[in-house]
Amino acid sequence: MPHNLTGENGFPFAQTLVFASPPAPVENGLSFDAPSPKDACDTPLSNGTSYSSASSPSDSCAKPLCSAAPGEKAQYDEGIKYVSTEEEELACGWGAFTPGCLQFFNTPKGILFFLCVASFLQGMTVNGFINTVITSIERRFDLRSYQSGLIASSYDIAACICLTFVSYFGGNGHKPRWLGWGVLVMGLGSLLFALPHFTTGRYKVHFSEDVGLCSSNQSLACMEAVSSLTNYRFVFMLGQFLHGIGATPLYTLGVTYLDENVKTNYSPVYIAVFYTAAILGPAAGYLVGGMFLNIYTEIGREIDITPENTLWVGAWWIGFLGAGAASLLISIPILGYPHRLPGSQRYIVMRVSEAHQLKDGSHKKASDPDFGKTVKDLPRSVLLLLKNPTFIFLCLAGATEATLIAGMSTFGPKFLESQFSLSASEAATFFGYLVVPAGGGGTFLGGFLVNKFKLRCSGIIKLCLLCTVSSLLAIFIFFIHCPNMPMAGVTQMYGGSALPGGRLNLSAACNAECGCPRETYSPVCGSDGVMYYSPCHAGCKASRKLKSGKKVYGECSCVAESHRSSPGEAELGKCTSSCAKRPLLLLFMFVVILFTFLSSIPALTATLRCVSDRQRSFALGIQWIVVRTLGGIPGPIAFGSMIDKSCLLWQDQCGEQGSCYVYQNSAMSQYTLIAGLVYKVLGTAFFIVACLLYKPPPAESAPGSSGTSENGNCDLQKSKPSLQTEEDI
Repeated sequence: MPHNLTGENGFPFAQTLVFASPPAPVENGLSFDAPSPKDACDTPLSNGTSYSSASSPSDSCAKPLCSAAPGEKAQYDEGIKYVSTEEEELACGWGAFTPGCLQFFNTPKGILFFLCVASFLQGMTVNGFINTVITSIERRFDLRSYQSGLIASSYDIAACICLTFVSYFGGNGHKPRWLGWGVLVMGLGSLLFALPHFTTGRYKVHFSEDVGLCSSNQSLACMEAVSSLTNYRFVFMLGQFLHGIGATPLYTLGVTYLDENVKTNYSPVYIAVFYTAAILGPAAGYLVGGMFLNIYTEIGREIDITPENTLWVGAWWIGFLGAGAASLLISIPILGYPHRLPGSQRYIVMRVSEAHQLKDGSHKKASDPDFGKTVKDLPRSVLLLLKNPTFIFLCLAGATEATLIAGMSTFGPKFLESQFSLSASEAATFFGYLVVPAGGGGTFLGGFLVNKFKLRCSGIIKLCLLCTVSSLLAIFIFFIHCPNMPMAGVTQMYGGSALPGGRLNLSAACNAECGCPRETYSPVCGSDGVMYYSPCHAGCKASRKLKSGKKVYGECSCVAESHRSSPGEAELGKCTSSCAKRPLLLLFMFVVILFTFLSSIPALTATLRCVSDRQRSFALGIQWIVVRTLGGIPGPIAFGSMIDKSCLLWQDQCGEQGSCYVYQNSAMSQYTLIAGLVYKVLGTAFFIVACLLYKPPPAESAPGSSGTSENGNCDLQKSKPSLQTEEDI
């Protein structure tokens, strides 16, 4: 019994050992006479320790593990005393300030609430606002898609650098403090990301009442067109770097802190709620960010263009200011939580291991209470994880899923914007409507299914495999696409015929005398249903504003009216797409997102189950390194480069290539389909191998047996049926 006092899984009990007199040394260390049955606790464990059948978890942890009979108190006074330090060590507060009103939140549900708010803010900022404003930032700071992809990947680069350090030392340290400081750093990153708006000059649109019309002065000085705003990408990258540093503890230490402080069968539900908040964050970011993009970036300044105009830049920076301030506030209560919650001790004792069994038995090294507390154990910890094939292939499967998620979340709004001829704000709102029910619902449903069917590790991996195969079948929807809206000189000739060799030709006889510059891109939709590069390229000589606020150009010599030979009219903005395939494309995109996120929580739960208890935080850290290195970092960069290849019309700034104006929808869908198939097939293969190579613990470690689990967590001998009901997942 003495070697169990520290807890076989490495978590120390709250009771302190006080030696009134030196005990007699024995081979295993401490020794004292076992109490008689009448002195034992209510429920003995199979390893000889005793467990108090207190009415509540907090009561059980506040009491000694074993209480002597009234008449035999002196026996323990001479040997070992159990002194509860629960109240002093596990109170919620900051230093000596631990008011009683705060203890109401010192529960699993309390910390779950604050962690959900933090993950919501992280998701809303990193995966919501940033992806929503990508197009606006490219336009405002003259960035290309691969540069904006590098900004998105900076988050994962920072996380990879910090993950090993944070997960290894934070896993054995004070987790809430690591979490609180991380959220604070994340808030500073959001404020830094908004900084370029305040340090640059006002956004000037080279567009007035006459600019863009035929026969007007169209010359623009190249000194005005070319700028050094692209250097601000380094500020955005630094802000994303701080986001990555701050969010590193959230999805490693935060998950294990929840897992350690609740019952095993409740753990997937708690983690699912936590990750659902992280999924709803990006959805809220798309919706709120889309609304902010309808506000002009220079608030209070009147401008003669609408959000539908390609020169419009919305107030992209407002969301980052709000999210940064909220992150700074939410970090304060998280910093006040204790290293473990009151009542968590009983769940640690009752935990049953499902760790993968290595042939050489080296996995038992992690059961040592002193393992992982020093740097010298770091190589051995890494080696134990590398020798676990189930863990390795779960990491690889997660990397393939992360590549698609990172790429599509970054450029998903741009995909919808091009396919359906939408504005940036409309595309962000559309994508938000997809992510809210599909991503959030799939994440929560995954954790619910694991809890509902009491799935063990092998069954969880099979569930992940089923979800991956389902999303693989649905991704074939990208065989179809919406055709590009006809654009004179870009997708077709001015007369409606095909472009020779696919080369651009913006000049025609109808606008030859206008001297239209390439620098002024302001698409208009002609009354003939054809888009034109600008009013000038449509040959328009007059303009007027309707009561609805829309701008209409007249006397357009290039716009052919079907019912008359006189010049037609053109309306400012893109032509509205009437693609009949839109509902089908959106439906199957919903299915792909749903099943992709449906496997996220089961895959995370399987990762926690297939490793030893003391390696859970470190295992999540290593997994996130693999996922980000192979998935999160190259994903946006690869998708950005892929989308750049489908560009038809580049911005021209006096010979310098800027951002892309028009994409070829068929090529964009084709590249998306190829990438989706490759990564989904790889993910399916990795889940199959992980399932085949998984070796569960022997039958003796099952709940209710008299043996000891792999981590030394002994099962209760009494109340076998009830324990199986609570803990058998």
